[in-house]
Amino acid sequence: MNSSKPITSFIEKHYLHFNSATLVDAARAYKAHIESGKKMMITLAGAMSTAELGISLAEMIRQDKVQIISCTGANLEEDLMNLVAHDHYQRVPHYRDLTPQQEWELLQGGLNRVTDTCIPEEEAFRRLQSHLFDIWKEAQDKGERYFPHEYMYRLLRSGVLEQYYQIDPKNSWMIAAAEKNLPIVVPGWEDSTMGNIFASYCINGELKPSIVKSGIEYMMYLADWYTNNAGPEGVGFFQIGGGIAGDFPICVVPMLHQDLGRTGVPFWSYFCQISDSTTSYGSYSGAVPNEKITWGKLNIDTPKFIIESDATIVAPLIFAYVLGW
Repeated sequence: MNSSKPITSFIEKHYLHFNSATLVDAARAYKAHIESGKKMMITLAGAMSTAELGISLAEMIRQDKVQIISCTGANLEEDLMNLVAHDHYQRVPHYRDLTPQQEWELLQGGLNRVTDTCIPEEEAFRRLQSHLFDIWKEAQDKGERYFPHEYMYRLLRSGVLEQYYQIDPKNSWMIAAAEKNLPIVVPGWEDSTMGNIFASYCINGELKPSIVKSGIEYMMYLADWYTNNAGPEGVGFFQIGGGIAGDFPICVVPMLHQDLGRTGVPFWSYFCQISDSTTSYGSYSGAVPNEKITWGKLNIDTPKFIIESDATIVAPLIFAYVLGW
């Protein structure tokens, strides 16, 4: 085994068949894609930030292995929550055995459960809320408008959260992204805790909805980014999970072709999805990659991989391979 690349060597020796072999194929193709000079998008669904994907994703960002991210509003904020409240999180390894009464007691204790991990409401949600309100209000007073991720970047760059840091900042993918000013697309941001909190301020008349740029504006932003960065061969698409984080951005290519009538726009040039969704009855998250050919997203010869497994296991291994660990 190559002692300088222990994870890579282990994967290449043991991951020889089935989903594990697909993992290796996808990782090699990802590495080749980046080394050929093409760019890559990573999409984050589920609760990957709470699963602390930042430990490996932050390094991917720092080493320019990803050039744009699409994520849910939950993943955007939960990386910051982990950053400022990590010591207050509680693991519940026996979560399958909890009764409704025990779930209620977690709620009463200010603990919101994500599978086996409880996010502390006071130390996580409320700690971010007060400082975000200040940034939202400042933008409103100045007549400014920003995307959700830009507000988070402004929050990080202000330094106001540093007093709360409870993990090594190098393990926060949002800090790494802010330092690079990495483009981020956050479709459906209103479907998140901070989105709900923002809506409450709008209902109370303290803030105006217009200070946060919309999902339509995100698509316009992505259309410009793809046009300017795709080159002749296209951008890669590495999808973790399903849902809107992947569904929204992958549609930019057929939109540019079919709705804007632009010629010469390349298809996505690499596609890999890690998902535990099954192929069934109209499920797009579980659809095989070839279905995307019919929608004008992928080409016939686009490298395509689907790894039917747990993304919290698979994604760090692929990132480790791409990073040469």
